[in-house]
Amino acid sequence: MPEPVNPPPLPLTWRPVKGRYVAYGFAALIVVGAIVMALLISEPFQLPDKIMIVAFGCAVAWVLHRLGRVRVEADDEGITVVNVLRTHRYTWPEVLDVTLLEGDPWPKIDFSDGMTVGAMGIQGSEKARARRATAELESLIRAKGEASE
Repeated sequence: MPEPVNPPPLPLTWRPVKGRYVAYGFAALIVVGAIVMALLISEPFQLPDKIMIVAFGCAVAWVLHRLGRVRVEADDEGITVVNVLRTHRYTWPEVLDVTLLEGDPWPKIDFSDGMTVGAMGIQGSEKARARRATAELESLIRAKGEASE
């Protein structure tokens, strides 16, 4: 168990560094590659085929954008967990605990209704950053939530 950390000042946003670089870097590469391919591709490919190549590249880039935008935001009212498919908003009294076990891809946040949500904005692969972010989030839960009661 990490030693207690003083709650950081709010508002605060945690987001992965490496994952964002990879996601947006590949998204740009794929869109540029699709455009170049559409411009250089020869017969029998026609305009509709070229448009579909670029559209497919843009669709892949959109999925990578969804991966690159993950984050956890904390403010005075509560936390917002932005994952790939959904955004969750919770007030501090609803948040019970956060855990990041060795080898987990991201921390899990437990809520008073029995739900558990993965916080993809804190990537376990970024070891020291993930431990620090989890400790900061845990200190905010203790300071602002009802978990200390």
